[in-house]
Amino acid sequence: MAVIKESREKRTVLVVGGGAAGLLAAGTAARDGARVTLLEKNPRLGRKLLITGKGRCNITNSRDIKEFIGNYPSNGAFLYSALNTFSNQDLIELLGKMGLEVKEERGGRIFPASDRSSDVLQALERYTKKPAVDIRLGEPVRKLLVDREEKRVTGVLTSVAEYTSDAVIIATGGASYPLTGSTGDGYQWAKDLGHAVVPLRPSLVPLETRERWVPDLQGLTLKNVQVQAYAGEELLGQEFGEMLFTHFGVSGPIILSLSGYIGQVWRKRSRVVRLSINLKPALSPQQLDQRIQRDLTAAGKKQFKNSLGGLLPRAMIPVVVELSGIVGEKPANQVTREERQRLGGLLQDLSVTTERSRPIAEAIVTAGGVAVKEIDPRTMASKLWKGLYFAGEVIDVDGYTGGYNLQAAFSTGFLAGKAAAKKE
Repeated sequence: MAVIKESREKRTVLVVGGGAAGLLAAGTAARDGARVTLLEKNPRLGRKLLITGKGRCNITNSRDIKEFIGNYPSNGAFLYSALNTFSNQDLIELLGKMGLEVKEERGGRIFPASDRSSDVLQALERYTKKPAVDIRLGEPVRKLLVDREEKRVTGVLTSVAEYTSDAVIIATGGASYPLTGSTGDGYQWAKDLGHAVVPLRPSLVPLETRERWVPDLQGLTLKNVQVQAYAGEELLGQEFGEMLFTHFGVSGPIILSLSGYIGQVWRKRSRVVRLSINLKPALSPQQLDQRIQRDLTAAGKKQFKNSLGGLLPRAMIPVVVELSGIVGEKPANQVTREERQRLGGLLQDLSVTTERSRPIAEAIVTAGGVAVKEIDPRTMASKLWKGLYFAGEVIDVDGYTGGYNLQAAFSTGFLAGKAAAKKE
């Protein structure tokens, strides 16, 4: 096996992982004067980046940096230096210089103006071109090379060669979506070097439900609905937007957002959380009752089950009829006031019960990871080993939906790149 030793004219940096954090780290280190090699085990860069936000890529959020910290349920304060050194506005400006136009949507979410995640990846690739980062694809790293006497990481061993360097940045991502290459390699390397790794768990993940009628709605998407999550009487959070019924439970943007709040409760106490789905959030109970009354009156002698087409998607009608307790064959104009109000209550509080999430492989984000107490928040350097840095999802920091996780990846990647390029 070849041993590759870089020239010592410049400080040499190896970046392991070609996702958001790795590309930002590599480009930054190179622009700060280092000789940089990026090693990616996939045959192409940014595979997970390409599928984020349904292929649109929610890059960051426009909120003030002070508000950012509160959107990381795990160790948000650790990101204070990173977010202030390389903020959301810094990211937008950098991507703009690389030719990417962005737009802002509901909740301050920032997307590429083209709605194509591939444009984000191309901008990041351009960032690594001048000065050029040596990008090596299809070359998985097997292990880190170390000098145990010096407590220093000295390089990596890949499937092809042995590389020596002044610094190694681990930006291997989490353990979610393993088909994109996020198979948790970085966690094991950190453990092998004595780093504490907080147990991994899924974050921003679909939820399994108890109710037998939910699978009957598999594939049905609901738009402009409000979902509230309750642990007992405590409101954990609420979201407005789009959700999806699946064969196992519920998913979609607002469910993934709520799963972040729910996961915190599951870690601490109750495993049972109730989701209240309001199918008609724009109407007050009185307005909805009037709407139902008009529809039933207009339907006349039609059967009740055939009078709900204006209120509900067709797939939902049999489920709602059964849950309402109203006889489906009953003439619409004979539905009583009590039955009508019961129907209205159901449409604004359709409940499902969840007590577990889908596996971590199906999560958008991995919670847990390399313990932040062993990483310098100003540089992303290991406190245990010289020459070792961490960036992105491999660190025990996770955020809610809205662009917070990618911003954390970019900000920590930027810090790691600058610090790794600096001579000791």
